[in-house]
Amino acid sequence: MLNNELLLRSELGKPKRRGYNIEHSGYDAFGRPNEKGCSGASEALGGWGTTEISTLPFHRKEKPSERDFIELNKIAVSSGIVNSGENYAYRATNDVRRKPAGTQSKPRPRRQPPSMVYGISTRPSTPIFDLLEHKYQDKWLQQREQDELAKKKENTKKRHSGVVYETRASLLRTYQNPVESGPLWQLPKFKNSAKPNLQTFRTKNQEGEAFDNFKSDKIARKGDLGHGVYESAKN
Repeated sequence: MLNNELLLRSELGKPKRRGYNIEHSGYDAFGRPNEKGCSGASEALGGWGTTEISTLPFHRKEKPSERDFIELNKIAVSSGIVNSGENYAYRATNDVRRKPAGTQSKPRPRRQPPSMVYGISTRPSTPIFDLLEHKYQDKWLQQREQDELAKKKENTKKRHSGVVYETRASLLRTYQNPVESGPLWQLPKFKNSAKPNLQTFRTKNQEGEAFDNFKSDKIARKGDLGHGVYESAKN
């Protein structure tokens, strides 16, 4: 119980002890032991003996490389082998291995000059005098005016490109003679009996002239039917 750290209470004014008691055997050493070299002065003068790969502490076992079936299929097709039997016999006599991972040469990074700086360059500050003089506003208005003029020129070109000018002969061909509209429809029994009681016009010509004057007078009057008061002239 006295050796269990979880059950012991902390001492006043002292930190907790987080350790274990070990049995001393005269000389205790912790860590990884150094390998003893068998070479002497003669080997040092004649050249250090290379250490075998198997004696290294972090030696990785070389894995057997796998067969590259994709490359084998390419070579077989280029040789004219298309069926499965010939392909099986070709693989028995030929072998292509894939390169193990980690042996491929990696591209070296380019050496950058010591004055190289990464990141986005800082935008230059906006000149305050141009803002006070409304230079950007004037520039925008000029640009808008130029765009509108260019658009008008394009519209005029499009308008005059397919215009067909009318001549007197073409106008006469398209002219239609006016056709008098027939009388309004009435029931047959009212054609003779339904007569006006008053005839305010003496002749038919005077009646036509009166209606023509009434139609021309509608132009200067207000209202949808042209019966209103006279209105002023418009530009």
